[in-house]
Amino acid sequence: MENRLFNYTKLTKEKDLDVLLQEIGDARVVMLGEASHGTSEYYTWRTAISRRLIQEKGFSFIAVEGDWPECYAVNRLVKDYPNAGSKIADVLQVYRRWPTWMWANWEVAALVEWLREHNHLKSGREKAGFYGLDVYSLWESLDQIINYLERTDGQAAEAARSAINCFEPFNRDPQEYARATAFVPTDCEKEVIEMLQRVQTRRIYSEDPESEFNTKQNALVAVNAEKYYRAMMRGGGSSWNVRDSHMMETLGRLLEFHGPESKAIVWEHNTHIGDASYTDMADDGMYNIGQLARERYGREQVKLVGFGTYEGTVIAGRAWGAPMQKMDVPPAVEGSWEDMLHRMSTDDKIILSRDLRNVPELQKRIGHRAIGVVYDPKYEAFGNYVPTVIPERYDAFIYFEETEAVHPLRMKSGGAKEPDLYPWNY
Repeated sequence: MENRLFNYTKLTKEKDLDVLLQEIGDARVVMLGEASHGTSEYYTWRTAISRRLIQEKGFSFIAVEGDWPECYAVNRLVKDYPNAGSKIADVLQVYRRWPTWMWANWEVAALVEWLREHNHLKSGREKAGFYGLDVYSLWESLDQIINYLERTDGQAAEAARSAINCFEPFNRDPQEYARATAFVPTDCEKEVIEMLQRVQTRRIYSEDPESEFNTKQNALVAVNAEKYYRAMMRGGGSSWNVRDSHMMETLGRLLEFHGPESKAIVWEHNTHIGDASYTDMADDGMYNIGQLARERYGREQVKLVGFGTYEGTVIAGRAWGAPMQKMDVPPAVEGSWEDMLHRMSTDDKIILSRDLRNVPELQKRIGHRAIGVVYDPKYEAFGNYVPTVIPERYDAFIYFEETEAVHPLRMKSGGAKEPDLYPWNY
């Protein structure tokens, strides 16, 4: 029997998203979350929402919780830049770092196919882009800068080589570099900043109209990744804050690059897009991109949409770098946000935060499930619930009664050892 504490919209077809599109209104930034990095419904419904935002509200690009160089390769494909490749599955092979399934999956392939078709009849800045906001691609970014500047600017290439040489004794192991800089006063900050300054003073022209921005962004990634790896070794929330500050900085740069009328769609985990100031993360001095975007652009201009499920299956690993597995997601723990939604009804549903503000139980923190790339269902109740004031953390929430695992692409053999970098595996 249904015990409805507040109004919601049943979600069965794309037309049901009308209520969400109306709530988004004229916002400039829409952030679409996920409660795991391996759930099919999160990807497919974010795609459905993104399609409508691009077609009906003129959104300019999708920016995701992925590395800049790999996502830029996808951006080049969907915009049909020269030598960008033609087969989607082949281009998605660029996602070689664990967890590969986050972006090398069939659900993302379907999004990429739609973006390419949408852009086919568009020109210039009318084409919708695809970018990565994250900070992990230190080595890939430095490599791309060297390769590009070798052909365009000898002085800037020399500065980049100095940065590479500083890191080289650490055998391209960011953790080893971070450990060393935690105990000795020397680090590569000076060289990396010099490289960034040199790159930023150059005006680079190419057949790729975004090549200059791409090169500068790779340099920025190198600077912030160096800060991230050092902060990681100090512990606490500082590395998380470095990472989310970088993602916010990148989002701001993308909006500026695309012009004053540009609009952004962001795909990230709920722990990044849901305003951290309304969770226990704030108790440890941590913040995230959702909170930073609200502070920068104002709450009316930023809409945060959380996603969650009661039970189902998910792709994850038992440990960092472990083989991906399809795992069962058990029913949500009693008293959690997901359990409350399940007890109300078994409908998939869209919930608007303005309909929750008179529900006493939701004006305080309650448990809200978060599954990372590392997951063990046996221990879920002990570490996978974030205390959250739901109506304030999000502007809307999309709930699924039962979900299934994302469908990874079959990756070609190869790849290197992966560093253990994701804080709390989100």
